[in-house]
Amino acid sequence: MANPSLSEYVAQSQRGLYNSVFGPDFMSKAGALPGTNYTVDTANSSGIFNTTYGRKVWQALNNQTRFFNAIPRTVWGNTAGWRVRSARATATGASRSGAITETGELPSIDISDVQTISSLPRIIGTTFGASVKSVFTAQLEGGVGDVLALENENAQLDHIKEINEQLLAMAAVSPTSGTTTTFTSPGGKYFKAGDTLRMWDANLNAWDTTDRVIDSVNRSTGVVTFTAADGSIAAADGDVFAVKSRAGVTSIDDIVWTDGTLVGGVTTHTNYTDDSGVGVYDITLGSRVAGGWNAAAHIDSANGAGRALDLAYIDNCIQKIRENGGEPKLILMGHDQYFAMERILHDKQRYMGQEEYQVGVGSERTFPGTKTGMVLATYMGIPILPDADVSRSVGSDNALDGSQIYVLDTDYIEMAVAQPTQYVENRDYFAANSLVVRGLLYTMGEMRCRNLWVQGKIMDLAPTT
Repeated sequence: MANPSLSEYVAQSQRGLYNSVFGPDFMSKAGALPGTNYTVDTANSSGIFNTTYGRKVWQALNNQTRFFNAIPRTVWGNTAGWRVRSARATATGASRSGAITETGELPSIDISDVQTISSLPRIIGTTFGASVKSVFTAQLEGGVGDVLALENENAQLDHIKEINEQLLAMAAVSPTSGTTTTFTSPGGKYFKAGDTLRMWDANLNAWDTTDRVIDSVNRSTGVVTFTAADGSIAAADGDVFAVKSRAGVTSIDDIVWTDGTLVGGVTTHTNYTDDSGVGVYDITLGSRVAGGWNAAAHIDSANGAGRALDLAYIDNCIQKIRENGGEPKLILMGHDQYFAMERILHDKQRYMGQEEYQVGVGSERTFPGTKTGMVLATYMGIPILPDADVSRSVGSDNALDGSQIYVLDTDYIEMAVAQPTQYVENRDYFAANSLVVRGLLYTMGEMRCRNLWVQGKIMDLAPTT
């Protein structure tokens, strides 16, 4: 057979590897011996696809950060806190307003009851690095290309994901078992290293006043390990761990909290026994009683028993928020409750509407979609936002129930940024004592809620099937 011309070569080769006139062996990349074809060998990565087509690295991770994207972001400003007017007068039951008869006395003079709120920025960091050798070899055939640019891109995704997870971390959980330095709970994976916890001891029927700082969290097993603990009191089933302070940003679960909230069916815990037990914004946890200015508008629980979602639970949250002077702007839930709610509305022939999400502070509003660009389902005109990172309740059977639902007035919620995300790169080999290039992303800020009394929560919901 005569050799094909150049034009025939090009035309035939474009038909594909196995349709070529040359046959599959001619177009395959040779192996160690002439005529030997490469195979996809994942064990030693010597296959043609592993060695030749390795530039692009695809993500197999959920990098969505919907709640972080939904809340407005503001400049921190020249402040370390703010004031909240919690009563019309300082004296209990007093009033400086009233009817005046023709010759009657004026109402008693009094001043507003104003509370001090402390809020300081928190720092969240993400690191990455690459050896000098890997930077070079990644540019060769089969490499990923610019390995630093690749890891920088991935670190950016991980950085925002970490902030989103911190914003949705749990405020309290009941363990299944534990020791003086650890506890295990399926809800343990929702805590973060550096968080400081206090433990309600069911046997003593009181709060253990020893701070327990989380050293590490095993997100697969739910095991939480402490750097310091009270060696005389071991965690056990029936106890409760509640967040005293965060290493990272304050979570929405910290904000929507009331003392005495039932956690995993445990009903004995009420308040801390000393004033050192402070929580969100340095507010003493023992003062966050139901109906108080510094507690949630409404928390709907079922004593640790998972129950099916009912629209009445959401309606009650909306009602309580409105009674406290707020107006719900966002319903936040996991995907499981989103589909449960959709089935409820379908059975009742009431359908979700479509509405672009708007955020605002006070009387100011953004144009529709300018903050997030997302189109969301609505209930009673309130946008519904499903987020995969929303924490799930832990039931009295020590199993994970369905995701929690938050009904929020976002007029009073904001992500205050003290320093926007910064990128720092270091190539000082002597300082590292190694031939590596290191990178750091860090953000300084905190989630603020200037009115805790207009936020609500629904927990102890059964997982959907």
